[in-house]
Amino acid sequence: MRAASLLVVLPALNEAESIAGVVAEVRAHQPCADLLVVDDGSTDRTAEVARAAGARVMSLPFNLGIGGAMRAAYRFAYEEGYDCVVQVDGDGQHDPADIARLRSALGEADVIIGARFAGTGEYAVRGPRRWAMCVLASTLSRLVGTALTDPTSGFRMVNGRALSLFAFDFPEEYLGDTVEALVLASRADLRIAQVPVAMRERTAGTPSQNAFRSSAYLLRVVTAILLAVARRAPILRPGSTVEAV
Repeated sequence: MRAASLLVVLPALNEAESIAGVVAEVRAHQPCADLLVVDDGSTDRTAEVARAAGARVMSLPFNLGIGGAMRAAYRFAYEEGYDCVVQVDGDGQHDPADIARLRSALGEADVIIGARFAGTGEYAVRGPRRWAMCVLASTLSRLVGTALTDPTSGFRMVNGRALSLFAFDFPEEYLGDTVEALVLASRADLRIAQVPVAMRERTAGTPSQNAFRSSAYLLRVVTAILLAVARRAPILRPGSTVEAV
């Protein structure tokens, strides 16, 4: 029988070199939480290493992207009845010590973002991508009615109300899991807030972004916002109506 109220989700794609260390850190800082690694169609030993480290693993048959991986995780968490879910990257950039800080803010909001550009740490993005992120932060702040400095951060926690939305309506396309998800949450009258966190360097592997993706970042951001505004009004479900994943 499940005893934990918090589920820590680590979406991972070819993170065999780093995943064991991240699992160990999460265990050290959140010993009472359950931990789920979503192996997003990795071609390396990510799933095997994660299991050996003591994590429960959900293996996807092929790569769905971060949005698809998190939607599967949210559906699982919803069906299992968790009270809150926190997403932590499998590459070691997010500090599991900050999970407690996000959870302490959950009483005042339904979605808590671990924000990189809110006065903590030295993480920096420069050039056109940084300009696009500033425009995005300003635009989304107006759309959702709260000041945001880092709406594309993947380090975020949701409570049961947000979980009931994301388990069924979480966007799967690129940037949908961050940008569009916040707009949908706002349209569902969910409260959004951010907590300053420090981002760390990757412990292994290479970033998913490349030069071409970075150059197209602003166009993708605009598209994501338009999609979010155009989507039908989201529905919050009070109880389970589907079979577990």
